[in-house]
Amino acid sequence: MPPQKYVNLDYAASTPMRPEAIKAQQAYDSSPLAGVNPNSLHSLGRQAAIKLEDCRRTIAHSLGARVRSSEIIFTGGGTEANVLALLGIPDAVRQRWRTRTRVIVSAIEHDSILDNIASLRASGFEVDLVKPDRAGRILPDALAAVMGDDVALVSVMMANNETGVVQPIGELARVAHAHGARIHVDAIQGWLHTPFDVNELGVDALSIAGHKIGGPVGIGALYLKTRTTIRARSFGGGQEVGLRPGTQDLRAIIALSAATSALLPNVRTDAVRVGMMANKLYAALCEHPRIHATMGDWSTIDRLPGIVSIYVEGMDSEELILQLDGRGFEVSAGSACSSGSLDASHVLLAMGVPREDALGSLRISFDDRVDERDLDRFARAVWEVWDRCSSVNFFRTYSIGSHVRTPKLGITLVFPSEIPMQRWRGSSAHSMPRSTRFFVPLSWELMSYSRITLCTFPLPIASRPPRPCAQARPPRCTRRRVMA
Repeated sequence: MPPQKYVNLDYAASTPMRPEAIKAQQAYDSSPLAGVNPNSLHSLGRQAAIKLEDCRRTIAHSLGARVRSSEIIFTGGGTEANVLALLGIPDAVRQRWRTRTRVIVSAIEHDSILDNIASLRASGFEVDLVKPDRAGRILPDALAAVMGDDVALVSVMMANNETGVVQPIGELARVAHAHGARIHVDAIQGWLHTPFDVNELGVDALSIAGHKIGGPVGIGALYLKTRTTIRARSFGGGQEVGLRPGTQDLRAIIALSAATSALLPNVRTDAVRVGMMANKLYAALCEHPRIHATMGDWSTIDRLPGIVSIYVEGMDSEELILQLDGRGFEVSAGSACSSGSLDASHVLLAMGVPREDALGSLRISFDDRVDERDLDRFARAVWEVWDRCSSVNFFRTYSIGSHVRTPKLGITLVFPSEIPMQRWRGSSAHSMPRSTRFFVPLSWELMSYSRITLCTFPLPIASRPPRPCAQARPPRCTRRRVMA
């Protein structure tokens, strides 16, 4: 029976819209400005343009007291803002200084950054990755070690979307500027969750997104410091100073502005309150001997207040997520943008977390709207999941062609790459292809063809002497299975 109530603890993926944003959209829909193009010259167009600029000033004010509205470029989301900065700034810098042909990004960036490295290289740029320390921090010394006078842009996220670890952006900006490079910051997770001022940080560009703060999906912005050179990546109109063509989505922008206005006065107090709840959850979870914070000692690391990142020894993220979902808790293993991957998180691997541990990671994320009692219930649920599965050995996900060994039973499976590309089921070892047979019977199902997950139920088997006949069937047993 499905739970009667679902508790959303995956706010880092996307947050529910705030009432202020919903009301702002409803007011727009019933107003004469609904559907009006703010670039039109008639009266309604001019009124829409005024409203657009009011919203732009609100967003600018949220980034710092001295930020100009002209420094805000509205985009279709955080990914578009990241791509515009990552590809547009180096291109413009190289056009002015031909020797600056290198870009540096951190190894723990979001996919919207890392997946565009190929585009940078195709454009003639050399791209270097700077790795974090074990706690997930990009240290100034590590950045300085790869810097040079040929660097056009440094891109480092403010706070990691999987671990919540906050980077020393101010120090990193000084390192970049000391070598004449520009610095872009992905602040999509940090904006309005932790207080900051872009002028105090010293950054040249910064990306934000609406749906991470309770605004609508499909709206974001790029802060671009005055006199920062950039080239457009798409063309077709003169909107947003020629950097983002197309009619602005005034409805979404108004809702974003409303969510921003609701959050801005209480950023510091909310950060303290939410941070205390996260600390309590960390303490409750990590009291279990098999549950660990991904960054090590969570109490000494500067983190976003609403992200808790753990891994559970001996269990896979997929199994944990499904077990917790059955209890009414919605969490994720890492970035929602790469949730379809069966491999370990690139963030945790870059931090030095062993792959076996990284495969059992969980991200719990929330904001000021969370009920502390739900967090207490969640902590108990994680312990219950472990207690239920402690009698089951959940092994990891393996590649086809690899040797899978179950230590307690001494079983070795060899899955060849030539397995037919079709849904293939068997009821025992005798129904398997010859190359995959072994002598402890299983009931199993192969659901994916590139990877499998093996688990065994270590229940006792009646011991029998080996039979001399090679064709003798092994005893019937259904207490062991291979799961996709």
